[in-house]
Amino acid sequence: MRDAVPGAGSTPAPGTVYFDSVGVHEARDVLNRFYHPMSLGAPESADTKVGMEVIQLGPLTVGHLTFAVSVTLVAAAADAYHVTLPVAGRVLARRDGRDVTAGPATALAFGPGDPVFLRPEAHSAEIDVRIERWALESELAALLGHPVEGPIDLPAAFDLTGGPAHSWSRLIRLLHDELDHDTSLIFQPTIAEQLRSSVLSGLLLSVPHRWHEELITPAGAGPPRAIRRVLDAINDEPDRSFTVADLAAIALTSVRSLQEGFRRHLGCTPMAYLQQTRLDRAHETLRAVDPGMVTVAAVASRWGFTHLGRFASAYRGRFGVSPSETLRRPG
Repeated sequence: MRDAVPGAGSTPAPGTVYFDSVGVHEARDVLNRFYHPMSLGAPESADTKVGMEVIQLGPLTVGHLTFAVSVTLVAAAADAYHVTLPVAGRVLARRDGRDVTAGPATALAFGPGDPVFLRPEAHSAEIDVRIERWALESELAALLGHPVEGPIDLPAAFDLTGGPAHSWSRLIRLLHDELDHDTSLIFQPTIAEQLRSSVLSGLLLSVPHRWHEELITPAGAGPPRAIRRVLDAINDEPDRSFTVADLAAIALTSVRSLQEGFRRHLGCTPMAYLQQTRLDRAHETLRAVDPGMVTVAAVASRWGFTHLGRFASAYRGRFGVSPSETLRRPG
């Protein structure tokens, strides 16, 4: 997805849509495309313009919207989880028959099936986050280590001025800040996957819901046999695109138990162990191949490294030499 309109201030990065200023009809089309079936009410005026930047990373959508005049955004029912973070001015929301007015210190949330009513005031801006229902509920189930039933009861509003929610809001703003950079790491599949997981798990850890107490209770360490299953899987296929949720599923335990088990038994995280294993395999390969026939880039790709610069940095940190030095070193 790569869209622009005449007069756009910069070229959008792949996976984004960027408009400097569009009318009501164009704005409604973008909202329907990336968020929910939604109506947009606004006065008939030359000043009725909406600025829009939207990035979609699989089941996660993050958009920055600016409003020159007050408008009304209405959806009969959200078909995903939706969080609005005002960044300038105020937004009036209605949920469960109650009106809530939020500014930059407060986020607003809607769950699947909730009617959405938002009225940003003139000269306001907000970041709108959409998370597909299956993605957030799967993330929660992976963290807990058991299935969850029914939608997650996100609060209608939550405070962003401190604690985990403040940290989560900074992560969302980071994604927004990267929108204009087509070379950003967020467009690397491995980084995008980690960021998506961080956004989803961060939200679950930041706001009250009926699983929150269970989620923040310290997890017991995974038993050694569970850790062994993960070690075997990594050693058998270190080039496979594992996520920490994939590894927890192999261990038949929760993500938190797996991480605690690795910390206790190996002194590192599962993903750190995966990277170390990949680096070891790349080192062995570089020592064995003919430098006239094989490149460092080919070896890095073979062992699951998608960014050559980060591979070289991690390799030097582990072995004290660059990958190219190992490749050129005689027998």
